[in-house]
Amino acid sequence: MGNESRTGTYARTVAEQQEKTMKYIVETPKSVEQAVADFEAAVQGHKFGVLHIHNLQETLKKKGVDFPNACQILEICNPQRAKEVLTEDMDLNLALPCRVSVYSKGGKTKIGMMKPSAMLKSLSDSPALARVAQEVEEAMIEMIAEAK
Repeated sequence: MGNESRTGTYARTVAEQQEKTMKYIVETPKSVEQAVADFEAAVQGHKFGVLHIHNLQETLKKKGVDFPNACQILEICNPQRAKEVLTEDMDLNLALPCRVSVYSKGGKTKIGMMKPSAMLKSLSDSPALARVAQEVEEAMIEMIAEAK
């Protein structure tokens, strides 16, 4: 039983470390609405497009759930990069499009994403896809910085 306990603790520690490395989150002094508008503008400048914006707070309210935090999830895509990924491995459509969240937490506005490079690492061993994921991640970090 002692080993199982240590193994469980170790697994939780590894999971917590992975979670920290998979997330990219920054804080902004802007409102959620202004950060979303500024992020949309940044997306255009990087040859990405916004496919859809999910207003989580609004959607939950329509379903009768009162949720206090503003949260807008933007689905974004660079068509050329998407084609590269899907040409290499069509199954990776499950991980597309990229998502960026703009939300309030503890009275602060945050902009965050799951890092494409970390996510792809768990889905594929392809060096070509790792390169694409890294390039997309760098572009997304730049877009977030511009919206911040």
